[in-house]
Amino acid sequence: MTRARYALVTVDTEAQPARAAGEHVRRLIWGEHPGGTAGIRELCAAAREVAARLVFFVDACGVYQHGAPYEEAVRWLVQAGHDVQLHTHSEFLPDSFWHEHGFPVRPRLLNQYDEARAAFTLRFFSEHLARVKGGPITAFRAGSFRWNAGTLRAQAELGLPLSFNNSMRAWVDGVCPHAETLGRPFAWSNGVIEVPITERRFPSWGPAPWWGRLAFPSSQHHRDPPWRVLWPYTLGRDVPVLVLLLHSWSLLYWDENGHAEYRDKYRLEDFRKLMRRLAKDYDIITTQDFLALQASGKIPITHTVGVARARAGTLPGSEI
Repeated sequence: MTRARYALVTVDTEAQPARAAGEHVRRLIWGEHPGGTAGIRELCAAAREVAARLVFFVDACGVYQHGAPYEEAVRWLVQAGHDVQLHTHSEFLPDSFWHEHGFPVRPRLLNQYDEARAAFTLRFFSEHLARVKGGPITAFRAGSFRWNAGTLRAQAELGLPLSFNNSMRAWVDGVCPHAETLGRPFAWSNGVIEVPITERRFPSWGPAPWWGRLAFPSSQHHRDPPWRVLWPYTLGRDVPVLVLLLHSWSLLYWDENGHAEYRDKYRLEDFRKLMRRLAKDYDIITTQDFLALQASGKIPITHTVGVARARAGTLPGSEI
Protein backbone atom coordinates (compact mmCIF):
# COMPACT_ATOMS: atom_id res chain seq x y z
CA MET A 1 0.00 0.00 0.00
CA THR A 2 1.39 3.38 -1.03
CA ARG A 3 0.89 6.01 1.65
CA ALA A 4 2.26 9.09 -0.18
CA ARG A 5 4.53 9.51 2.83
CA TYR A 6 8.11 8.46 2.45
CA ALA A 7 11.11 7.89 4.71
CA LEU A 8 14.77 7.58 3.83
CA VAL A 9 16.81 5.95 6.59
CA THR A 10 20.32 7.24 5.95
CA VAL A 11 23.47 5.87 7.57
CA ASP A 12 26.71 7.85 7.46
CA THR A 13 29.25 5.03 7.25
CA GLU A 14 32.57 6.17 8.62
CA ALA A 15 35.84 4.97 10.16
CA GLN A 16 36.98 8.26 11.63
CA PRO A 17 40.42 8.26 13.30
CA ALA A 18 39.29 9.62 16.67
CA ARG A 19 36.39 7.16 17.08
CA ALA A 20 38.52 4.07 17.79
CA ALA A 21 42.02 3.28 19.04
CA GLY A 22 42.66 0.93 16.10
CA GLU A 23 41.03 -1.51 13.68
CA HIS A 24 38.72 1.30 12.62
CA VAL A 25 36.77 -0.55 9.96
CA ARG A 26 36.21 -3.53 12.21
CA ARG A 27 35.18 -1.41 15.21
CA LEU A 28 33.21 1.39 13.52
CA ILE A 29 31.75 -0.20 10.38
CA TRP A 30 31.20 -3.84 11.32
CA GLY A 31 30.79 -2.88 14.99
CA GLU A 32 32.81 -5.85 16.25
CA HIS A 33 33.94 -5.52 19.88
CA PRO A 34 34.96 -7.95 22.66
CA GLY A 35 31.53 -7.77 24.32
CA GLY A 36 29.41 -8.11 21.19
CA THR A 37 28.72 -6.89 17.67
CA ALA A 38 26.48 -3.99 16.60
CA GLY A 39 27.29 -2.52 13.20
CA ILE A 40 26.10 -2.53 9.62
CA ARG A 41 25.05 -6.20 9.65
CA GLU A 42 22.70 -5.58 12.57
CA LEU A 43 21.31 -2.38 11.02
CA CYS A 44 20.59 -4.26 7.79
CA ALA A 45 19.00 -7.17 9.66
CA ALA A 46 16.58 -4.78 11.37
CA ALA A 47 15.68 -3.27 7.99
CA ARG A 48 15.20 -6.72 6.48
CA GLU A 49 12.55 -7.51 9.10
CA VAL A 50 10.30 -4.88 7.49
CA ALA A 51 11.46 -5.51 3.90
CA ALA A 52 13.23 -2.12 3.80
CA ARG A 53 16.51 -0.97 2.33
CA LEU A 54 18.78 1.58 3.97
CA VAL A 55 20.76 4.37 2.32
CA PHE A 56 24.43 4.13 3.32
CA PHE A 57 26.37 7.33 2.73
CA VAL A 58 29.83 5.80 2.68
CA ASP A 59 32.88 7.96 3.38
CA ALA A 60 34.73 7.32 0.13
CA CYS A 61 37.82 9.08 1.50
CA GLY A 62 37.93 6.42 4.21
CA VAL A 63 37.45 3.68 1.61
CA TYR A 64 40.43 5.10 -0.30
CA GLN A 65 42.60 5.23 2.81
CA HIS A 66 41.69 1.88 4.39
CA GLY A 67 41.55 -0.08 1.15
CA ALA A 68 40.50 -3.73 1.12
CA PRO A 69 38.79 -3.97 4.55
CA TYR A 70 36.53 -1.01 3.81
CA GLU A 71 35.96 -2.10 0.22
CA GLU A 72 34.75 -5.47 1.52
CA ALA A 73 32.14 -3.67 3.65
CA VAL A 74 30.93 -1.64 0.66
CA ARG A 75 30.54 -4.73 -1.48
CA TRP A 76 28.74 -6.52 1.34
CA LEU A 77 26.21 -3.69 1.54
CA VAL A 78 25.63 -3.79 -2.21
CA GLN A 79 25.22 -7.56 -2.22
CA ALA A 80 22.76 -7.25 0.68
CA GLY A 81 20.62 -5.01 -1.53
CA HIS A 82 21.18 -1.66 0.15
CA ASP A 83 21.77 1.75 -1.40
CA VAL A 84 25.40 2.94 -1.28
CA GLN A 85 25.97 6.65 -1.96
CA LEU A 86 28.75 9.22 -1.61
CA HIS A 87 29.93 10.76 1.66
CA THR A 88 33.25 12.58 2.09
CA HIS A 89 35.38 13.37 5.12
CA SER A 90 38.27 14.73 3.13
CA GLU A 91 39.66 16.53 6.19
CA PHE A 92 41.18 13.21 7.28
CA LEU A 93 43.15 12.62 4.07
CA PRO A 94 46.95 12.67 4.51
CA ASP A 95 48.95 15.65 3.28
CA SER A 96 50.56 13.38 0.68
CA PHE A 97 47.24 12.93 -1.10
CA TRP A 98 46.89 16.64 -1.79
CA HIS A 99 50.55 17.02 -2.75
CA GLU A 100 50.20 14.16 -5.21
CA HIS A 101 47.22 15.77 -6.91
CA GLY A 102 48.57 19.32 -6.98
CA PHE A 103 46.44 20.97 -4.30
CA PRO A 104 47.42 22.75 -1.08
CA VAL A 105 46.87 20.89 2.18
CA ARG A 106 44.90 23.78 3.66
CA PRO A 107 42.13 24.55 4.06
CA ARG A 108 41.22 21.02 5.14
CA LEU A 109 37.44 21.39 5.36
CA LEU A 110 35.32 20.82 2.25
CA ASN A 111 33.12 23.87 2.80
CA GLN A 112 36.28 26.02 2.58
CA TYR A 113 37.55 24.62 -0.74
CA ASP A 114 37.55 26.71 -3.88
CA GLU A 115 35.49 25.44 -6.79
CA ALA A 116 38.36 23.65 -8.55
CA ARG A 117 39.32 21.67 -5.46
CA ALA A 118 35.68 20.91 -4.59
CA ALA A 119 35.08 19.63 -8.13
CA PHE A 120 38.20 17.46 -8.00
CA THR A 121 37.21 16.00 -4.61
CA LEU A 122 33.71 14.99 -5.70
CA ARG A 123 34.90 13.66 -9.05
CA PHE A 124 37.78 11.63 -7.62
CA PHE A 125 35.85 10.05 -4.77
CA SER A 126 32.58 9.48 -6.62
CA GLU A 127 34.54 7.62 -9.29
CA HIS A 128 36.47 5.68 -6.67
CA LEU A 129 33.34 4.63 -4.80
CA ALA A 130 31.55 3.74 -8.06
CA ARG A 131 34.41 1.39 -8.97
CA VAL A 132 34.28 -0.28 -5.57
CA LYS A 133 30.51 -0.72 -5.48
CA GLY A 134 30.28 -1.62 -9.15
CA GLY A 135 27.58 0.91 -9.97
CA PRO A 136 26.80 4.61 -10.37
CA ILE A 137 26.57 7.22 -7.64
CA THR A 138 23.41 9.34 -7.60
CA ALA A 139 23.46 11.13 -4.22
CA PHE A 140 25.95 13.05 -2.10
CA ARG A 141 26.14 14.08 1.55
CA ALA A 142 29.14 16.11 2.68
CA GLY A 143 30.94 15.09 5.85
CA SER A 144 29.46 17.04 8.79
CA PHE A 145 27.21 18.82 6.21
CA ARG A 146 30.23 20.89 5.11
CA TRP A 147 29.36 21.87 1.55
CA ASN A 148 29.39 25.00 -0.60
CA ALA A 149 28.47 26.32 -4.04
CA GLY A 150 31.49 24.52 -5.47
CA THR A 151 30.17 21.12 -4.41
CA LEU A 152 26.74 21.94 -5.88
CA ARG A 153 28.25 22.93 -9.19
CA ALA A 154 30.42 19.82 -9.17
CA GLN A 155 27.34 17.64 -8.59
CA ALA A 156 25.65 19.09 -11.68
CA GLU A 157 28.78 18.63 -13.79
CA LEU A 158 29.19 15.02 -12.63
CA GLY A 159 25.53 14.11 -13.00
CA LEU A 160 24.95 13.49 -9.27
CA PRO A 161 21.28 14.51 -9.12
CA LEU A 162 20.57 14.37 -5.37
CA SER A 163 22.04 16.39 -2.51
CA PHE A 164 21.29 15.42 1.11
CA ASN A 165 22.95 18.45 2.68
CA ASN A 166 20.30 21.03 3.60
CA SER A 167 20.41 21.49 7.37
CA MET A 168 19.38 24.54 9.38
CA ARG A 169 21.36 23.16 12.31
CA ALA A 170 24.51 23.05 10.18
CA TRP A 171 23.84 26.60 8.96
CA VAL A 172 23.42 27.92 12.50
CA ASP A 173 26.65 26.12 13.44
CA GLY A 174 28.42 27.92 10.60
CA VAL A 175 29.60 24.86 8.68
CA CYS A 176 27.63 25.52 5.47
CA PRO A 177 26.76 28.73 3.59
CA HIS A 178 22.99 28.44 3.25
CA ALA A 179 19.90 26.50 4.31
CA GLU A 180 16.20 26.53 3.53
CA THR A 181 13.77 26.29 6.45
CA LEU A 182 10.83 24.57 4.77
CA GLY A 183 12.26 21.06 5.18
CA ARG A 184 10.83 19.71 1.90
CA PRO A 185 12.62 18.71 -1.29
CA PHE A 186 13.56 21.64 -3.51
CA ALA A 187 15.70 22.23 -6.58
CA TRP A 188 18.85 24.23 -7.03
CA SER A 189 19.00 26.40 -10.13
CA ASN A 190 21.51 24.04 -11.76
CA GLY A 191 19.08 21.11 -11.55
CA VAL A 192 20.42 19.36 -8.44
CA ILE A 193 17.55 18.27 -6.18
CA GLU A 194 18.01 18.91 -2.46
CA VAL A 195 16.51 16.44 0.02
CA PRO A 196 16.71 18.17 3.43
CA ILE A 197 17.42 16.23 6.58
CA THR A 198 14.35 16.36 8.84
CA GLU A 199 14.76 19.06 11.48
CA ARG A 200 12.58 21.26 13.65
CA ARG A 201 13.14 24.47 15.51
CA PHE A 202 12.69 24.19 19.27
CA PRO A 203 12.77 26.81 22.02
CA SER A 204 16.32 27.81 22.92
CA TRP A 205 17.87 29.44 25.97
CA GLY A 206 20.41 31.53 24.09
CA PRO A 207 20.29 34.03 21.24
CA ALA A 208 20.89 31.42 18.52
CA PRO A 209 17.94 29.34 17.31
CA TRP A 210 18.06 25.64 18.19
CA TRP A 211 17.26 23.20 15.40
CA GLY A 212 16.89 19.59 16.47
CA ARG A 213 17.71 16.85 13.99
CA LEU A 214 15.83 13.59 13.41
CA ALA A 215 18.52 11.10 14.37
CA PHE A 216 19.01 7.76 16.06
CA PRO A 217 19.96 7.52 18.84
CA SER A 218 18.45 10.82 19.93
CA SER A 219 20.59 10.84 23.09
CA GLN A 220 23.46 8.98 24.68
CA HIS A 221 21.62 8.99 28.01
CA HIS A 222 18.31 7.20 27.58
CA ARG A 223 16.49 4.52 25.64
CA ASP A 224 14.97 5.43 22.29
CA PRO A 225 11.46 4.04 21.81
CA PRO A 226 9.97 5.13 18.46
CA TRP A 227 7.80 7.87 19.95
CA ARG A 228 10.84 9.59 21.50
CA VAL A 229 12.63 9.66 18.14
CA LEU A 230 9.75 10.55 15.84
CA TRP A 231 7.16 12.60 17.70
CA PRO A 232 9.20 15.80 18.12
CA TYR A 233 9.50 15.94 14.31
CA THR A 234 6.14 14.55 13.15
CA LEU A 235 3.54 15.41 15.78
CA GLY A 236 1.22 18.08 14.44
CA ARG A 237 3.16 18.38 11.19
CA ASP A 238 2.67 17.21 7.63
CA VAL A 239 6.07 15.77 6.71
CA PRO A 240 5.76 13.94 3.38
CA VAL A 241 9.46 13.01 3.20
CA LEU A 242 11.31 12.08 6.39
CA VAL A 243 15.10 11.84 6.33
CA LEU A 244 16.47 10.05 9.39
CA LEU A 245 20.19 10.20 10.25
CA LEU A 246 22.24 7.37 11.73
CA HIS A 247 25.90 6.38 11.69
CA SER A 248 27.46 2.99 11.25
CA TRP A 249 28.30 3.20 14.97
CA SER A 250 24.82 4.27 16.13
CA LEU A 251 24.19 0.99 17.99
CA LEU A 252 27.37 1.48 20.04
CA TYR A 253 28.35 3.73 22.95
CA TRP A 254 31.33 5.95 23.74
CA ASP A 255 33.90 5.16 26.43
CA GLU A 256 35.83 7.70 28.49
CA ASN A 257 38.29 8.19 25.61
CA GLY A 258 35.58 8.88 23.08
CA HIS A 259 36.05 5.47 21.45
CA ALA A 260 33.18 3.28 20.35
CA GLU A 261 32.37 0.25 22.48
CA TYR A 262 29.67 -2.42 22.69
CA ARG A 263 27.68 -2.46 25.93
CA ASP A 264 24.32 -4.10 25.37
CA LYS A 265 21.62 -5.06 22.87
CA TYR A 266 19.16 -2.29 23.76
CA ARG A 267 20.14 0.15 21.02
CA LEU A 268 19.52 -2.55 18.43
CA GLU A 269 16.17 -3.44 19.99
CA ASP A 270 15.12 0.22 19.93
CA PHE A 271 16.18 0.56 16.30
CA ARG A 272 14.18 -2.53 15.34
CA LYS A 273 11.11 -0.99 17.00
CA LEU A 274 11.74 2.27 15.18
CA MET A 275 11.93 0.49 11.82
CA ARG A 276 8.67 -1.31 12.53
CA ARG A 277 6.99 1.98 13.42
CA LEU A 278 8.31 3.70 10.32
CA ALA A 279 7.14 0.83 8.11
CA LYS A 280 3.59 1.21 9.45
CA ASP A 281 3.32 4.89 8.58
CA TYR A 282 5.76 5.45 5.72
CA ASP A 283 7.08 3.82 2.58
CA ILE A 284 10.79 3.38 3.32
CA ILE A 285 12.61 4.21 0.11
CA THR A 286 16.07 4.45 -1.47
CA THR A 287 17.56 7.30 -3.50
CA GLN A 288 16.61 5.48 -6.71
CA ASP A 289 13.03 5.21 -5.45
CA PHE A 290 13.08 8.92 -4.65
CA LEU A 291 14.16 9.83 -8.18
CA ALA A 292 11.41 7.68 -9.69
CA LEU A 293 8.75 9.10 -7.37
CA GLN A 294 9.88 12.65 -8.03
CA ALA A 295 9.86 12.09 -11.80
CA SER A 296 6.31 10.73 -11.60
CA GLY A 297 5.10 13.72 -9.59
CA LYS A 298 4.47 11.75 -6.39
CA ILE A 299 7.17 13.71 -4.55
CA PRO A 300 6.76 17.37 -5.52
CA ILE A 301 9.56 19.90 -5.64
CA THR A 302 8.44 22.97 -3.71
CA HIS A 303 10.66 25.71 -5.20
CA THR A 304 13.98 26.54 -6.84
CA VAL A 305 16.93 28.24 -5.13
CA GLY A 306 19.77 29.94 -6.98
CA VAL A 307 23.16 28.29 -6.54
CA ALA A 308 24.58 31.78 -5.95
CA ARG A 309 22.73 31.78 -2.60
CA ALA A 310 25.10 29.04 -1.48
CA ARG A 311 28.05 31.26 -2.23
CA ALA A 312 26.59 34.37 -0.64
CA GLY A 313 25.51 32.62 2.53
CA THR A 314 22.33 34.67 2.90
CA LEU A 315 19.11 33.66 4.59
CA PRO A 316 15.93 35.71 4.94
CA GLY A 317 15.77 36.87 8.56
CA SER A 318 12.02 36.43 8.62
CA GLU A 319 12.45 32.68 8.29
CA ILE A 320 14.53 32.21 11.47
